[in-house]
Amino acid sequence: MRFGVDVCTLGHFAEPSRVVETAVAAERAGWDALFVWDHLAFAWGVPSADPWVTLAAVAQATSTLRLGTAVTPLPRRRPAVVASAVATLDRLSGGRVTLGVGLGGVNSEYTAFGEDADLRTRARLLDAGLDVVGGLLSGAAVNGVTLLPSPIQQPRPPILVGGASKAALRRAARWDGWLAAGDAEDGSMTVSPAEIAASVDYIRQHRDGPCEVVLVGASPRNDDPLLTEYADAGVTLWLEHIHGRRASPDALLARILEP
Repeated sequence: MRFGVDVCTLGHFAEPSRVVETAVAAERAGWDALFVWDHLAFAWGVPSADPWVTLAAVAQATSTLRLGTAVTPLPRRRPAVVASAVATLDRLSGGRVTLGVGLGGVNSEYTAFGEDADLRTRARLLDAGLDVVGGLLSGAAVNGVTLLPSPIQQPRPPILVGGASKAALRRAARWDGWLAAGDAEDGSMTVSPAEIAASVDYIRQHRDGPCEVVLVGASPRNDDPLLTEYADAGVTLWLEHIHGRRASPDALLARILEP
C-alpha cells in the first residue's frame, strides 16, 4: 500500500502556496501522492482554492508525487473543460495525474446557481460526463472533437470513482478504481477493513483485472497496525486526511514529517 496526503483546499489551505509547501515537504519525506478537494466553499462561508490551478502549481514544484482530486463533482462541471484541464496537468506534471470523480455531496453547490441537485439527475450527468472525459482523454473523437495535445499517460490518466452505494461501486468497476471516504470530522474511522474488503470484492465481481482502491482516512501514526488491515482488505493507496487539531498548516507539516 502506498501513502499520500489529502489536503482540504479550504480555510488555511485556500492559499495555493501553502499547498505547494505541503507537497514539497511530503515528497521529500517519501510520501507517494497528494490529492486535493474540489468544493465551492461558499457552502461553509470559508475561503477556497480551485483544485486544478492549485495542482498546476504543485506539479511545477514536485517531480514524483501522484496528483489528484478527491473528488471532482463532475455533474456540476463541463466534462470537456475537465478533460482539457486533466490533459494539460498531465503534461505539466510529466504524467502524474489521477482524476477522482463523484456525485458531489453538498447540494448547495448545485442549487445556488440553479443546477439540479437531484441524485438521479446527478448520476445520469456523471455517467454522461465520464463518457466524454474518458473518450477525450483516450484520444477518441467525441462529437467530432479530439483533445490535443493528448495526455502523457496512455491510454489515458486513471479515473477513480467515489461513493459507497452499489451503483457507485459498479461505476468504479467500469473505470479504473474506487476512491472511498473513511473518516469522520473527529479523525475516527467510519468504515472498517471488513467493510472495505466487502466493497472491493463487489467491485472485482464486476470487472476483469486489478483496480486501484484509494481510501481517505486518518491514522495516529505511520506505523499504526490498522493500516496493515486496510492494506490486506485491498486498499492500494492510503490518503492521510488531517482533521481537527491537525487542520492547520503547521500540524499537517508535523504529521507529514512523522517517522
